[in-house]
Amino acid sequence: MKKNSKQKLLSVIQTKVLVVCCLFLLGGSNLFAQKMEITGTVTDESGETLVGVSVQITQKNLGVITNIDGKYTIAAEKGDVLEFYYVGMTPKKITVGTEKIINATLTEDSKLLGEVVVIGYGTAKKRDLTGSIVSIKGSEVSDKPSSNPLASLQGKVAGVQIVNTGRAGQDPEIRMRGTNSINGYTPLYVVDGLLTNNINHLNSSDIESMEILKDASSLAIFGVRAANGVIIITTKKAKAGQTLVSFNSSVGWKEVNDRMSMTNAAQFKELYNEQRANMKAAPFDYTNWGYDTDWQDEIFQTGFMSNNNLSITGAGEKSKFYMGIGYQEEEGNIKSEKYSRLTFNLSSEYSVTKDLRFGFQVNGSKSVFPDGKGVGTAIKAAPIARVHEETTGLLYTMPDFQRAQVWNPMIDIEYRGDHTLGQNYRGNGNIYGDFDFLKHFNFKATFSMNINANQSRSYSPLIYVYNPDLNGDDKKERLTDSESISQGKTIGLSTQSDYVLTYTNKFGLHNLTAMAGMSTNYDETSSINAGRSQQYQNIIFHIPNDNTDKWWISILDNTAMTNGGSQNARFTMSYFARALYNYNNKYLFNASYRRDGSSVFSGVDNIWDNFYSFGGGWVVSEEDFMKSQEIISYLKLKSSWGVLGSQNTGGGNYPSYPGLTNSGSAVFGDNIVPGYSYQYNVQNLGWEKTESFDAGFEINLLNNRIRLEPVYYNKITNDLIVSLPSRTGAVNSLENLGSIRNKGLELAGSWSDQIGSSGFKYSLGGNFTTIDNEVITLGRDDKDALYNGPSRTIAGSPIAYFYGYKVAGVYQNYQDIKLSPSNSLATVEPGDLKFADINGDGKINADDRTMIGNPTPDFTYGFNIDLSYKNFDLSADFMGVYGNEIYRNWDDPTYARLNFLTEKMNRWHGEGTSNWEPIINPRAINLMTSNYFIEDGSFFRIRNIQLGYNFDAQLLKKAHIKTARIYANVQNLKTWHKNTGYVPEIGGSALQFGVDGGTYPMPAIYTLGLNVTF
Repeated sequence: MKKNSKQKLLSVIQTKVLVVCCLFLLGGSNLFAQKMEITGTVTDESGETLVGVSVQITQKNLGVITNIDGKYTIAAEKGDVLEFYYVGMTPKKITVGTEKIINATLTEDSKLLGEVVVIGYGTAKKRDLTGSIVSIKGSEVSDKPSSNPLASLQGKVAGVQIVNTGRAGQDPEIRMRGTNSINGYTPLYVVDGLLTNNINHLNSSDIESMEILKDASSLAIFGVRAANGVIIITTKKAKAGQTLVSFNSSVGWKEVNDRMSMTNAAQFKELYNEQRANMKAAPFDYTNWGYDTDWQDEIFQTGFMSNNNLSITGAGEKSKFYMGIGYQEEEGNIKSEKYSRLTFNLSSEYSVTKDLRFGFQVNGSKSVFPDGKGVGTAIKAAPIARVHEETTGLLYTMPDFQRAQVWNPMIDIEYRGDHTLGQNYRGNGNIYGDFDFLKHFNFKATFSMNINANQSRSYSPLIYVYNPDLNGDDKKERLTDSESISQGKTIGLSTQSDYVLTYTNKFGLHNLTAMAGMSTNYDETSSINAGRSQQYQNIIFHIPNDNTDKWWISILDNTAMTNGGSQNARFTMSYFARALYNYNNKYLFNASYRRDGSSVFSGVDNIWDNFYSFGGGWVVSEEDFMKSQEIISYLKLKSSWGVLGSQNTGGGNYPSYPGLTNSGSAVFGDNIVPGYSYQYNVQNLGWEKTESFDAGFEINLLNNRIRLEPVYYNKITNDLIVSLPSRTGAVNSLENLGSIRNKGLELAGSWSDQIGSSGFKYSLGGNFTTIDNEVITLGRDDKDALYNGPSRTIAGSPIAYFYGYKVAGVYQNYQDIKLSPSNSLATVEPGDLKFADINGDGKINADDRTMIGNPTPDFTYGFNIDLSYKNFDLSADFMGVYGNEIYRNWDDPTYARLNFLTEKMNRWHGEGTSNWEPIINPRAINLMTSNYFIEDGSFFRIRNIQLGYNFDAQLLKKAHIKTARIYANVQNLKTWHKNTGYVPEIGGSALQFGVDGGTYPMPAIYTLGLNVTF
């Protein structure tokens, strides 16, 4: 770029910044009408200047920040107290005298003892807490290529298992310290005080911090909704003295590098020919099927993505303002998929006086979800079919042995691509008043609202394909006999009010923060849907295939029509209190209490219930006997116990009211009369309760360079809300019957240091979590069990473990069959799977089923490396899971011959050829649930690597830029795993997870980014 062009560009930027600054500082000019102008420079211990240090005169609500040279200027009077704040540094206060130049040196606060973290209905110093709270800075997720900020935390927090997905716009699955209930595992999210069920509408760039609450002492204040853990999100707000314009932008691409190993055409023919011979069937005629197609290559694409965010903050004497706007666009790795999201964040606070403040916070988003496609057909389709017929351009049909069950994988992409439109509109926010009075008291009232609107439209056209097996010249074949359209909308409304009174005081060596309040929460959901279809022979109006944005729901012939809708509402009211106390900053105690009432339950004794916790701590390092040693810099012992709750019933929104359940029908003459069973729900149904215990310590060693935090946890969920299978034929009601236990050990640690004065700094961190899950009882006796496909839940075993037969080998010949236990499950022949006689009764039957796998891992882990040298920085994150199993569920050839995994090339095809892979013959015994379908779910992943460069402050000063940074990021670079599917991490429900039905692949993502602050 020529010099003149640069000057013009800089001039434009400078003009825009000045205009923005003037707008937001208008009315604040009287800040400079003080008697004395104080200037100075702020540095760290090594003498390096610090950019962005907040310099405040709190009593006057004045503040500025240091510039790129670490310098500041502020108007003050003698006696004013300058307060210096910087992230990761110990705050410092200096009283103004007669001098006009005041320099400050800030020291690193490695212990973070003064760090303030957000807890329920308030904040607290981390050193005063006795529980397990992990605080994540917004900067740790803002530059990662994930639409949901929680996805970027995978492997970074002990006790939190995050199962990500490669599908654009899809939320990760979060489980804290195991699966607590059969009715769900999702944690509670609290966004700026509003309780909600997800945060997929938030822009990562708008997040100030995230606090992850795991133990009873921190969770009990949320009562009925805290059993599965709580994640508190605080979005960005303007700070005193700041006037900043920030722009962040990144572009990138994503690729599926890890493909499934499926047979090619030659291998498929070899195995399929063998199968037909084994089944005594005639050889297949390959005359029209002589192609070699890799369907994975056909459906996958390189997906491009971009993310752009602009934020403006401004502050004056009385008011503070923040606005952020973001737009994200991302293509999926399957052709025709595309996701986009527009976000908006606005907050403002006005100080009427130094003691009275009013403000509001608003977050909004519009998301357009991809017309999600699956990988199932691509891994099932035979490779011998062609993609297109050259003359007509039609897609090929599949061979007759799978035609009815498996379509050409490109049908969903080319004929049905962009035929499903899903949109979400989300808006939430609050208004609040905050009042300090009588020196030690604060009262805050907050009114919050969330509106969530989902709408979907879909169109299924007539499908025509090319079938080379048809007689005659016309090979065009119609696969569908009707076309259909549907449309639906769901509206969710939540309102919440919170009234919180806080008392803070210090009596000599006693420090007390007490809080009491009341909260109400109302949730309402309503939905409506409609669909129309018309048979081919009745079509009166063809829907154009290329006009998927128009919906003729009312003009189709009503040969088939559907209409539906639903509505439900819930209301809770809560009273709560908490006390945080410490004596001489050494002996810590806190207690929480909450009383919740919910409309979910009925009966005076069940609507209301109590939840509470107690925690204690001892800062041993503050004792006199620790002062003479230099190894231990900080040591705190801590423990907590409490009772948490859950109102998740898993049985509808009104579980305490009787209902009717469809139970078949009867024929009387020409009339079909539907049958119903009366379901009587017990009136004493109450809350699930989780009793949680934690014990651990925090220790810093060698002048705070080493930090360790081990924690033991043990929690038992009692009064599980269960509907057990009936033993009498009646329809059972929900009852409080069962118990589940989760226990384990969490360990988090780090080492941080720098090499002399070279400017080279490094940090190593890691975490490790064990998970021991067991169902204690389901209520009546040890025989009660819940089944969901291959998953079983029963007393004495992990929740949703895999239940089936254990393979003892492959029958090699008829003599082997004769000498083995008799098999009453099915007729067996040489080459079939041989099951183990588990109970030793000399026969193979249903009693030999046992645990064949556990989807809950034995432990999870992660570690990270952070390096910096002058203006360069390099970080790398790694994570892994060990000890869990996966059940492969996509390759069942019961009704059609699917493509083969290449492992099938090692099949049994004669005595001694294999003792694991059975004969290629879909006999019943080989398809039964067994550990033949179990795969190792352990994996290790290079989760994230980022290289960044911060431009020199002197260079930026000439361009009127405060900070600028460029970076390159790689996510999911490599995953080492043993399962045959695309990914080893597979979610699901509480009663079935880890089942691979053809899971979407996890791509490697490459991004380049730029962050600029004016």
